[in-house]
Amino acid sequence: MGFRQITLAEIKQMALDSKEAVESAAAEHDRPVMVYGHWSAGRYNQFFSDYHINIDDQGRYFTDINSFADLLEHTWHRNSGAIGLAFAACLNATENDLGEFPPTALQVESMAQAVAVLGNVFERELTTDFFLTHAEAANIDGYGLGSGDPETRWDLWVMPGLADGEGGHTVRGKGIFYQIKWRKGA
Repeated sequence: MGFRQITLAEIKQMALDSKEAVESAAAEHDRPVMVYGHWSAGRYNQFFSDYHINIDDQGRYFTDINSFADLLEHTWHRNSGAIGLAFAACLNATENDLGEFPPTALQVESMAQAVAVLGNVFERELTTDFFLTHAEAANIDGYGLGSGDPETRWDLWVMPGLADGEGGHTVRGKGIFYQIKWRKGA
């Protein structure tokens, strides 16, 4: 099918259209619907089919799927009933250098907005019970930074302008801001 650009309104509609199937898939694994934040380890405009939504450096959304119920391999052992969002960023990144494609402020804002929309559709608060970065999930599952695992994942753990480990808190906090703003009609 190829990647196409979509809007927040289209993300909302896709979530509404696939809500029952996503909730059913999560229930089959006795867990809640989750959203996971990633970076692709690629270039700004290089998109991967591992994620339901890819976000370019300008904060634009791209997808190659029609349903959030599509089972994609974005987070180890956590893909059923889960939605993967990714910054198109961080090619050759290291813990000390995010390289020539670091996450942009526009990507952070767009991820927060998408998480806010998904939280509203799935009627979930924007806590770690709904949104985790891949680094946060990896830390829970034993393959995060410091684990020694050769498949270590640390997506959004190191972010420009933030203390280590603050990426998830920042996306959740900004998402809550957008939910409140939109409820007030601003």
